[in-house]
Amino acid sequence: MSGTEIGIGTLALLVALALAFDFMNGLHDAANSIATVVSTGVLKPHHAVAFAAAFNFLAILVFQLKVAATVGKGIVDPAVVDHYVIFGALIGAIAWNGITWWAGLPSSSSHALIGGLIGAVVAKAGAGPLIGSGIGKTVLFILVAPALGFILGSALLVLVSWIVRRTTPARIDRWFRRLQLVSAGLYSLGHGGNDAQKTIGIIWLLLISSGSLAANEPVPMWVIVSCYVAIAMGTLLGGWRIVKTMGQRITKLKPVGGFCAETGGAITLFVATGLGIPVSTTHTITGAIVGVGATRKMSAVRWGVAGGIVWAWIFTIPASAFMAAVAWWIGQYLF
Repeated sequence: MSGTEIGIGTLALLVALALAFDFMNGLHDAANSIATVVSTGVLKPHHAVAFAAAFNFLAILVFQLKVAATVGKGIVDPAVVDHYVIFGALIGAIAWNGITWWAGLPSSSSHALIGGLIGAVVAKAGAGPLIGSGIGKTVLFILVAPALGFILGSALLVLVSWIVRRTTPARIDRWFRRLQLVSAGLYSLGHGGNDAQKTIGIIWLLLISSGSLAANEPVPMWVIVSCYVAIAMGTLLGGWRIVKTMGQRITKLKPVGGFCAETGGAITLFVATGLGIPVSTTHTITGAIVGVGATRKMSAVRWGVAGGIVWAWIFTIPASAFMAAVAWWIGQYLF
């Protein structure tokens, strides 16, 4: 299939739809980057989102495009992808993001996109074109990312508590209000690096499948820059409904706890992005927050709220896949 076969207008529309998803990803996942720093009172909400958006964009200078390569070539066989599949995948992901944003549930935009891609491909050609290794790594990290966030957040809090055991609470609070700016910046850097690349991968896949780009050609710079700009702009507008869930309803955080949660989450994201694994930033920071709360006291975590979030995680891939399959079918009549 060539780019002219689907038409420049259709190609431009689908690129715009992908960037709209990327923008919504930033809007939906802004809470992941700013919830702890806002809930501890270190930054005011509007300052926090501007801070996070800046680091989302600066990730363009730090990370290689390994996650984009996984999404573009490692989840489904690119040969079976066409503009109907891309349309279905994006609509499925956007629809699920909209539902969970309205409900205030911190679900995964990443898994919504991957679920959408799987659903649209299965609707078109069955399960044959799915790439088991890429999907397997992604599904495995649904468990690994929050578990690693939990372990690192918890371990860091234990370590920090031992280091500052002879320091007054007022002095600890003053130190970690400053250090939390560093941890929040690192987490936002990891968030931008992993999440923006998922949309880069989708547009890359679209350009290859339409014949606008050869499979061995690198991602055009305009795609990379636009995706980082889109996610940063989405983060700038913030996702206030989810901030409350992430920053206050799971557990109450102090600056030292916020620092440990963000640092544990950031380490997890840096490792996953370096390995080219598209992980959920939502799962990661939620695991880290729960780890910090549980280390202080098991009863400090509102397990009912955490359980509701886990159910949203479980349903994300199948729900977005189903909606993408329906959108793929509708797309046959639109293009």
